[in-house]
Amino acid sequence: MLFEWQDDYELIDIFPDAMNILKDIELYSPDVVLLDIDMPRVTGVEALKQIRTVYTELPVIMFTVFDDDNNIFEAMRNGANGYILKKSFDQLIPSITDVLNGGAPMTSVVAKKVLQLFAHPKAKQDLKKTEEAALTKREDDLLQLLIKGYSYKMIASELGISIETVRVHIKKIYRKLQVNSATEAVSKVLRG
Repeated sequence: MLFEWQDDYELIDIFPDAMNILKDIELYSPDVVLLDIDMPRVTGVEALKQIRTVYTELPVIMFTVFDDDNNIFEAMRNGANGYILKKSFDQLIPSITDVLNGGAPMTSVVAKKVLQLFAHPKAKQDLKKTEEAALTKREDDLLQLLIKGYSYKMIASELGISIETVRVHIKKIYRKLQVNSATEAVSKVLRG
């Protein structure tokens, strides 16, 4: 709806995931790509990495609800040109103009975090290690269902996500908990 009111910009298409991001870019030749962080099958950061292997100059703005340091840092490190929070959707159109003019638009809260990350690089390294080990809310919800004995299919249904997205989250949980199976993950969590 936001783009329907714009004379300067045209929304070419909206995709539910980024599975075919490179083919879609080739097909539509967009001037700017907007990516969410939490998408099924391929995260926004993973899609950004793919984009940068071929399209090094194409402006990419992360447009997401995630304002944690780790997501911001990973997006910037992998070549995002901007980072706008969805709660600041009124900044989206000016941000597109800004990025097309060579700027790096960010929601002010995000900009502050980026400045702090660069001001304290050692603290950022320690924070990154801590955040990598900590489960996100979604991962914790998924793990609680796993503890209750839910199958991947049941978890997908309960959380309203695809089975493939469940698998992606499970892999991240295993990595963070340093385990190799659901049984080990459940055991580790129950042991505390």
